[in-house]
Amino acid sequence: MRRHFPLLLVSLWLAAAWIGIGLLSAYDGAPGGVAGVPGHWPSKSKLPHPSGRPTLIMFVHPKCPCTRASIGELAVLMTHCQGRVTASVVFLRPKGSGEDWPHTGLWRSAEAIPGVTARADEGGNEAASFKVTTSGHVVLYDLHGKLLFSGGITSSRGHYGDNAGLSAIVDLLNHGAAAMPETPVFGCSLLDPKSECSAKDPLCKRRLRL
Repeated sequence: MRRHFPLLLVSLWLAAAWIGIGLLSAYDGAPGGVAGVPGHWPSKSKLPHPSGRPTLIMFVHPKCPCTRASIGELAVLMTHCQGRVTASVVFLRPKGSGEDWPHTGLWRSAEAIPGVTARADEGGNEAASFKVTTSGHVVLYDLHGKLLFSGGITSSRGHYGDNAGLSAIVDLLNHGAAAMPETPVFGCSLLDPKSECSAKDPLCKRRLRL
């Protein structure tokens, strides 16, 4: 029995490793919640209304490690569409939190993208106005305030590279049409001030750290 004990330990370790890889892959591919984004610019929003060009907004939980990839893809998008869109990244700032709460590395990364403005969303009011619940959710409205696109610009959590959301927005801004005007969103819940991803899920926390 003792001779087979090391082999048993190795087998158990390999089984646990495969289960962990499977769970991580499943989590990476699981989209966050997506509510019904309004088809026209919401009247309750205090964000600058579309004027002269389409307006893109990305809603972000500043402590969501998954959203780092979304910010990176936004930088790629802006290189293809500079001058064709007004873009903002709106960061959750929960009620009672300090002014610096949203100013994480994600904020600095967004601010560094040419043509992008970083803004704080006090109490998540703007996200509520647009009925957005997941970090990394992007909405695009035309210059008349009509919704053109709603969804994410990564293909899974924390994944960089070609994806349907980014391609759709580039096509809309450059050609006026897109094959897929709605895509899944991969990120943390904006409804949890502590970030469900970084604070609650060890798989995502281990995968990407701010």
